[in-house]
Amino acid sequence: MDNEQLLPRHQYHHQDPIDTSLLASLYVGHFLARWGARTWEFSVGLYMINVWPDSLLMAAAYGVVESASTTLFGPFVGQWIDNSTYPKVLRIWLITQNLSFIVAGVTVVGLLISPDLRATNVTAFTLLVVLTNLSGALAVLSTLAGTILIEREWVVVISEGHSSNLLTTMNSRIRRIDLICKLFAPVVTGFIISFVSLIASAASLAIWNIVSVFLQYWLLNSVYKGIPALQERSKKRGLKTNIATQQEHASSSSTSQEQLIQHHNTEEDLSEDVSSSNPIVRKLIQRVSNSSFIRAWRVYLQQDVVLPGLSLALLYFTVLSFGTLMTATLEWDGIPVYIIGLGRGISAIIGISATFLYPSMETRISTLRTGLWSIWSQWACLLACVGSIWVKNNTASAYLLMAGVAASRLGLWTFDLSVIQQMQDQVSESDRAVVGGVQNSIQSFWDLMTYIMGLIISNPEDFWKLILVSFWLVTIAVIMYSVHIYRVRKHLFHFEKLLMLFRRYFECGEAPETENHLFTQCGITKDLWQRLSGWWWLLDPNVRTIGDLLNCKNLLQGHRRLSNIHEGIMLVFLWVVWSYRNLKSHASGVKSISVLAYEVQSFSLFWFNARNRKAAVLRWNDWCCDPVLECYSRV
Repeated sequence: MDNEQLLPRHQYHHQDPIDTSLLASLYVGHFLARWGARTWEFSVGLYMINVWPDSLLMAAAYGVVESASTTLFGPFVGQWIDNSTYPKVLRIWLITQNLSFIVAGVTVVGLLISPDLRATNVTAFTLLVVLTNLSGALAVLSTLAGTILIEREWVVVISEGHSSNLLTTMNSRIRRIDLICKLFAPVVTGFIISFVSLIASAASLAIWNIVSVFLQYWLLNSVYKGIPALQERSKKRGLKTNIATQQEHASSSSTSQEQLIQHHNTEEDLSEDVSSSNPIVRKLIQRVSNSSFIRAWRVYLQQDVVLPGLSLALLYFTVLSFGTLMTATLEWDGIPVYIIGLGRGISAIIGISATFLYPSMETRISTLRTGLWSIWSQWACLLACVGSIWVKNNTASAYLLMAGVAASRLGLWTFDLSVIQQMQDQVSESDRAVVGGVQNSIQSFWDLMTYIMGLIISNPEDFWKLILVSFWLVTIAVIMYSVHIYRVRKHLFHFEKLLMLFRRYFECGEAPETENHLFTQCGITKDLWQRLSGWWWLLDPNVRTIGDLLNCKNLLQGHRRLSNIHEGIMLVFLWVVWSYRNLKSHASGVKSISVLAYEVQSFSLFWFNARNRKAAVLRWNDWCCDPVLECYSRV
C-alpha cells in the first residue's frame, strides 16, 4: 500500500520527454549561426594576405584585435548573460553577430575591388581595414554570447530532469554541428575563391547573414517557447536581477551617506597629512577589487576545474591548426586554396569522429580519464608537425604539417568535450555563465599571444619557430592536466592494466576489493564522488575510509535534520555503488559516471519526499540546482 502511494512521487521529478522537433530546431538554428562564424574564420586570413601580399602582418593584426576584444570583454559578456533573460540574450546575440558579419563582408569587398587603394588613398584604405577589424571583433564577441547561451546554459537546463546520458549526447551533437560547419564551410568557400573569386566569397558571406538571421531567430525562439524549463529558468534570472538591482541601489545610498560622514571627519582631521591620502588609495583599491572583471575572475579561480580550464586555454596558443596564420603560410608556400580547404575539411571529419568516440569513452573510463587519454594523444600526433620542420621539400613539409594537425584533432576535440562536461557538472548554475565568459577570455588571451607572435615573427619563412613554440605550449597543457588528474585520483595511468582497460567487471585492478577501496578509494568511486560534490556541496572531499564517509554527518552538528538528510544521501551513495558492483560482476553491465550520479540524485530525492509527506513535494529542478538550500528550507 505504501508503495502505491509513493509511486506517483517517484515519477513526479521525471519530466516529460522533449519534443524531438524542438531539439531539431535547436540544432538547425545552431548550425546556421555556426556556419557564418566558421566561414568568416576560414576566409579572413585569405582576405588579409591578399590585401597585404607577402606578409602575415595584416592577418596577425586582425587576430590581435579579435583576440584582445574577447580577452578584455569575455568576462563581461558572461556576467551580462548571467544577469539577463534568455530572450534578451537571444535577440542581441543574433542581431549583433549577423549585422557585424554583413559589415565585415561589405568592407572586405571594398578592399578587394580596389587592390591599389593602399597606395592611392591611404585614408580610405585605413578606414576599411579598421571597420573590418572592429566588425569582426564585435562578431566574435556576439558569437561568444551565443556559445555560452547554447552550450553552457540551454543544453544543461534542457537536460535537467532527464537521463544523464542526454547531457553527454547533446554536448556531442552540438560539437558535431560546429565541426560539420568547420568541415563544409571552408570547402565551399575554398571552391568559391578558387573557381569564382575572393570578392564573390565575401559577398556571399554578407548575403548569407542577411538571409539566415530571421530563420535563426524563429528556430531558437521556438525552442525557448516550447521548453518550459527554459522559460522558468529565464524568469528566475529576471527575478534575481531585479532583486540584485534593488539591493545595489540600497547599498549605494548607504555608501553615499557613509562617504559624507567620512568626508566630514576627514575635514576635521586635515592637520594629519597621512590621513588625507589613505582614504583615496583605499577607495581606489576597493573599487578595483569590487569591479565586475575582478569578481568574475575570483569566481573562476574558486572552481575545482581551474587546471582543466587553463589546460584547454593553453591549447589556443598555437599555430598548429587550420587558422589564420597557418592558412596564410600554406598559401604562401604555394598550396592551392582548395587543397587547404580540403585539408581543413579532413581535419574537421576527424574532429567529428571525436564526437562519436567521446560518449563511448566517457561511459567506459569516466570524464576525467577521457580527458587524460585524449590530450596525450593530441600531443603524440603533433610530433609529426615538429618533424615537418626538418623536411627539406617545402611541399612535402606542408603536407606533413597538415597531416599532423588533422590527426591531432581527434584528441583535441575529445579533450574539449571532456573539459566542457567537467565544467557543466562541477560549476554551479549561478556561476556557469561567468565561468564560461572567463574561460573564453583566457582562451582568447592565448589566441592573442599567438597573433602577437605572428607579428613578431611575420616572415612566412620563419613559421617553423611558431611551430616549436606551439608544441611546447601543448606540452605544458598536458603536464597541467596530468597534475590535476594526479591530485584528484592520486595516480595517472595503470600501465600494467592497459590490456584490461575495457574489461566489463567492477574490479578495477587497482587494489584488492576491500570495503574501503570499493566505496572510497576506487577510481570509479572517486569520479562519482567528485561529480556529486559539485551538486551536494556538503560532501567532504578528503574521505578515505567508509568510517569517515558514514561519520561525515558529524560535521553538521547543530543542524540535526540537515544532518539526517546528509546521512541519507550517503546511504543512497553506498547502495548505488554496491548495486553497480554486483551488476558488473554478475551481469557484465556498464554504466557511466553520469548515470550513477543521476541514480544517487533521483533515489535520494525519492527518499526525501517519502520521508516528508507532510511537507510540499520537492521538485526535481530545485533538487538539482541547490539541494542543500531546498532541504534546509523544507524540512
